[in-house]
Amino acid sequence: MDKLIIDDRKKATISNDGATILKLLNVVHPAARILVDIAKSQDAQVGDGTTSVVILACEFLRQMKPFLEEGVHPRVVIHALRRGTQLALDRLDEIAVKIAKDDPAQVRSLLEKCATTALNSKLVAHQKEFFSKLVVDAVMLLDELLPLDMIGIKKVAGGALEDTRLVSGVAFKKTFSYAGFEMQPKKYANPKIALLNIELELRAERENAEVRVKSVEEYQKVVDTEWNILYDKLVTLHKAGVKIVLSKLPIGDVATQWCADRDMFCAGRVPEEDLRRTQKACGGRIHTTVVGLTDATLGTCELFEEVQIGADRYNLFTGCPRARTCTIVLRGGAEQFMEETERSLHDAIMIVRRARKNDSVVAGGGAIDMELSYHLRQHSRNVTSKQQLLIGAMAKAFELIPRQLCDNAGFDATFVLNKLRNRHANGDLWAGVDIQREDVADNFTACVWEPALVKANAIVAASEAACSMLSVDETVKNPASSSTLPNENKPVKPGRGMGRPC
Repeated sequence: MDKLIIDDRKKATISNDGATILKLLNVVHPAARILVDIAKSQDAQVGDGTTSVVILACEFLRQMKPFLEEGVHPRVVIHALRRGTQLALDRLDEIAVKIAKDDPAQVRSLLEKCATTALNSKLVAHQKEFFSKLVVDAVMLLDELLPLDMIGIKKVAGGALEDTRLVSGVAFKKTFSYAGFEMQPKKYANPKIALLNIELELRAERENAEVRVKSVEEYQKVVDTEWNILYDKLVTLHKAGVKIVLSKLPIGDVATQWCADRDMFCAGRVPEEDLRRTQKACGGRIHTTVVGLTDATLGTCELFEEVQIGADRYNLFTGCPRARTCTIVLRGGAEQFMEETERSLHDAIMIVRRARKNDSVVAGGGAIDMELSYHLRQHSRNVTSKQQLLIGAMAKAFELIPRQLCDNAGFDATFVLNKLRNRHANGDLWAGVDIQREDVADNFTACVWEPALVKANAIVAASEAACSMLSVDETVKNPASSSTLPNENKPVKPGRGMGRPC
């Protein structure tokens, strides 16, 4: 289910992404901040599983709370959690399925299935087949390093989701322009591109600036000098063979008309992010002066064109020689819907990138969680110390993921979990929740896959967060920070430690 969040500025956000929701909640409690941090780290590291890591950490704490109340020392609990985490990671690595990378068709099929699994719980789940192919195409267009910043996402209001397109190159919205812009050519083959960080217009005088002249001729010299400085810059660009001029700063109407008269294209006020991505893809440098322009410092591409997408016009640079890049142009109705679609695609892109770098996959839909729960429960029976009960409690905590999937789908969680326990006890490794038939199924055969790295990172982050909170036995507050609180003169009783009440 999705959540509607309204911030202090009355901006509404619709999302079911764990990291996004926690960021918008403005959590201030120190312990709760740890949960926010692990959700952010999960989002930055692997891109998906942000909700799972938070509820898994909370379930670890909930299962360990009775033992702490009965007097078990927190260090014993922490040691058991870390031991159980290592057992789970060893089992995960043991049963993970590795996909051979020598077959491109098989690798692409794997990536599409991983993307589909990531989009199953998103707002665009009904279009998951379309977007999974688009996401895989986008990642496959990158080089071996798979840089995330070389995938741009632009939102264009209007149209249907299926109108979303993938541009094999750099694309950004047409910037503000003057009248002469319409006279400029809108398509070039193999042009030279100048990337600038200078103004190409007559600069306004600074406040309180004063120029004293004694005659009209002196004033005319000042005006002529201003115009000559601008024209010298434009002439230098033209002599260098530049056909496309992109600048982070404004390009005025005089420069726009001058470029149009010489079949040159110019665009000012280009966002820095788009300018940087164009530089990485097309080559060249971002200049703060027009002096010393050479072919080595100018960019190029196979084709530049300006196209109409919806109600907006976009500048497209394709066939970039320096770096492989792409841009996803999203279409949709409401702004909140497109923003959530962008977040969903970001998660899917991160999953596909991880799947390309790490070829180990496991079955999703609660299958891997139930297998880890069964493995820890079986191992706990061979432990003779206090850790037997603690590892068994940790095994029960792993069942929360499939239980939550059942609750979200409106199923009878107790009935489904009993069937899953039976299937895993009989050796069915990949038995998980089948959302379509309200039953259990072999999710690996059903192609519900996710990279093993996602689950491993979630288990480690949740365990470390739980251990961090369990290791705290006292809260020390600076008296000055509570001086404005009521009853500030009331003496504070000392605590008994180990989280016990006074």
